[in-house]
Amino acid sequence: MWVYSPPDIPWLVELHVDRDLFVLDKPSGLLSVPGRDPARHDSAFTRVQARFELARMVHRLDLDTSGVLVVALRRKAERHLRAQFQDRTVVKGYVARVAGHVQADHDEVDLPLSLEPGRPRSRVDLVAGKAARTLYHVLSRDPDGTTRLALEPLTGRSHQLRVHLLAIGHPILGDRFYAPEAVVLAAPRLCLHAASLSLDHPYSGVRMTFEARVPF
Repeated sequence: MWVYSPPDIPWLVELHVDRDLFVLDKPSGLLSVPGRDPARHDSAFTRVQARFELARMVHRLDLDTSGVLVVALRRKAERHLRAQFQDRTVVKGYVARVAGHVQADHDEVDLPLSLEPGRPRSRVDLVAGKAARTLYHVLSRDPDGTTRLALEPLTGRSHQLRVHLLAIGHPILGDRFYAPEAVVLAAPRLCLHAASLSLDHPYSGVRMTFEARVPF
């Protein structure tokens, strides 16, 4: 049975902080928000909230995904940021390492997704699924038989990138939810990282881009 064990890391890696925003580089293995079980209380959000009492979460990353995570520090900032995510004006850039050599240098995966009943997993569902679109671009095809991809999700479905890459025959290395065992064991962690995020500052309106170094 898998037991949540948050990584032994410094408090948080700060990328940017002002009166409206706290932007961090979330490590793989740390929850974005606390779970219901008291043993799963430690999370990026609870750590930010311990320092900024009015902090509000506006989006999330999967437990095993690392990278840029934005937290609002005021209610007005929260409303503004949530609207940007809902209106899909936020641009997210990910990097992944996947099994096999992806043939097309760049392409779009357009496959609707739905949640599996009773399980925290998603699946391609051509009948009842919600629209899900992902752009990808090959960064390198490596000698070990893997490919490094730049990804841009145009929608924000649960596990979208993981399921889309699995669907085209290139599961992400270390993906314990979806990949075959050999691909899971090919990396010590999920090789998916939120490398950049661009949004409008909720107070000034200035377009800002935050970046976090790819750790794999």
